[in-house]
Amino acid sequence: MRTKTSEGTGRGTRRGVTLTPARIGVLVLAVLALVFIFENTRETKIRLLIPEVTVPLWTALLATGVIGALCGAYFVRRRK
Repeated sequence: MRTKTSEGTGRGTRRGVTLTPARIGVLVLAVLALVFIFENTRETKIRLLIPEVTVPLWTALLATGVIGALCGAYFVRRRK
């Protein structure tokens, strides 16, 4: 009779994160997006429905990116 061992040849035998080409691509894009965001530091006017506010451009870009990531995560989670 065979016994189960912790040594396996299939997936899921290692704990931790496996770096796949897709994950590396996402990490590279995330780093490039952050570099782009923090390089744009000048003030800009943004109209939020009625009021007009003046904020650093990096703040507006970062907020937009976070909102987009949250929306994407929501729809990916709903699909599963």
